[in-house]
Formats: sequence, structure tokens, C-alpha cells
Amino acid sequence: MPEAIVQTRGLTKIYGQLRALDNLDLEIEQGSIYGFIGPNGAGKTTCMRILCTLLEPTSGEAWINGLSVRDEPEKIRMHIGYMPDFFGVYGDMKVWEYMDFFARCYKIPQDRIGTLTDELLELVNLQDKKDDYVESLSRGMKQRLCLARTLIHDPDLLVLDEPASGLDPRARIEMRELLKELRSMGKTIMLSSHILTELADVCTHIGIIEKGRLLASGQVDEMIYRLQLQRRIRLVLTGGASRALEVLSSTNDVNDVQVMEPAPQTDEDPATISFGLTSPSNNYSPLIARLIEAGAQIREFVEERGDLEDVFMQVTKGEVQ
Repeated sequence: MPEAIVQTRGLTKIYGQLRALDNLDLEIEQGSIYGFIGPNGAGKTTCMRILCTLLEPTSGEAWINGLSVRDEPEKIRMHIGYMPDFFGVYGDMKVWEYMDFFARCYKIPQDRIGTLTDELLELVNLQDKKDDYVESLSRGMKQRLCLARTLIHDPDLLVLDEPASGLDPRARIEMRELLKELRSMGKTIMLSSHILTELADVCTHIGIIEKGRLLASGQVDEMIYRLQLQRRIRLVLTGGASRALEVLSSTNDVNDVQVMEPAPQTDEDPATISFGLTSPSNNYSPLIARLIEAGAQIREFVEERGDLEDVFMQVTKGEVQ
């Protein structure tokens, strides 16, 4: 099992009467893309800022690569690349000057800066913008430039707060593919977002937070399967729809049976039926056998996969702070 690059125990942050984080216990596996999901005010940004040593926790502890955020913040900053939700770019700088500035901040050797800048700009597909002023770039280009800047010191962990915020569809796709490429290069990525469908496409793990408390955390597919209230089955028939409906209506674990359009005109017409199945068993053989015995001509019997929106709506209560 991969080691945890991020660990928190009882992590708490209080602002006056507001408990922004409430005894947060979190682990992020090395090499994963961890999606941090929650409504505005849930505590996502507060948690990220503590991990990046920009905020001190009120109580509890957090470690990055085994280093304490309380005791070893300077060392931790060499392991982390942080991209905030509202990042500062210097419009009157050229792109290469912007990269050069941050390289010097991280004390990159002078003879490495030029080559490193070229490599990173190529990675984020901005090599042809090297001599352009930052203020002339589109929002999507600025996002990619900021991501390139977070990589300048080759960190193990990238902490990205809403990296796709405000991007058009093409820029979102480009960002998503870039994150996958970074993972293939060995980076661990923690990112927050409200765009749940996109997180499902890119993340290996997710954590759901509300009112400062972690409600659920784990691998995406396992979470979707475990937290579904019921499984959804798609039954595709080449004939025998009425007989299939009789069997389904008399089965205790079956509910919400729907005949999909276009509805069959006769019992010999093809049909697609969708239904819910509340049985905890994964053994569908008895139900399939009953359908076949009744005369249903089955072409497909497929369990439909849920999505992160289903999980999010089930786990959260819509509470805000």
C-alpha cells in the first residue's frame, strides 16, 4: 500500500466563534490525485493553507512527508507547490521573467533557470509565449503559467485550490490532461473543486468536507459503489418486455422500474428497462434466471455506475457556516 504523503490528526482551526476545521483526520496517498469536495465555507482552503504552512492550526497536527507543519515549515515549503484560488501574476513581467523571479526565490542555480523555464513552459504548452507579457495571456494561459511556477522547485506535492476556476471548456480539458500527466511524472496532487463530474474524470481519491468535518474519504470508484443508496440496472431486451416487467414487479428488491423511450408497441419489440435494486448481494444470477424462464430475451444486463454528484448529495446536508 502506498505511503501517505499528507497526514492530519485532530486538525482544528477556530476563528472567534467559527470552527473552520473540526478535528480533521486526513490521509493522502503518495502518487494519487486527491479531490477535496465541499461547499463554500466548508474548510477546504483553510485546510490547504495549513498544509502549505500559510496558517497555523489552533490545535491538532499535520505532516507532509513526515515533516510537521508546526515545527518544520521551511523544509515543508520545498516539498510543496501551492496554487491558490486567487493567485497573483505580475502583468508587467514577461513570461520568462515571471518564471525567473520564482526560480530565484527558490534559489535555483542560475545556470539551471533558463533550461528549467523552457522545460516547464513546454510542459504547460506555453513555450511560444515565453517573450509575451503576462497581462496579454488569457485566463487559461495564466492558470497554466501559475501551475508551471508551482513546479519550479520540483515539489513532491501539488496543492491546487480550484485550478479550473473560470476556465472555458477547452481550457478545462487541457488542465485535466495536464494534471494526469503530472501524476504520471510521480507528483501527488491535492485539488479542490465544485465541478464534481470533472473530479471523477481526473481524481483517484476524493474527500468530502462540510462545516469543517471530513464526512467521507477514499478511492473514487469504491466511494461511489459504497455510498450508493441502491444499484441501478439497465436491462436491454430483444423481446419479452411485458414478461420481464411482470417478474420485476413481483421481486421484493426491485423498485423504480422505468421503460425507456421509445416504448415497445408489441411484446416482440426490443425494449430497454431501467430499475433500482436494493439487495446487498452482487449475485444477479437468480434474477436473470427468473427473467429468462419467464420468456424475457435478454441482450444486456448492466449495472449502471453512479457518479460523484450522487455521493455528494447523499453524504452532505447542505449546511454552511
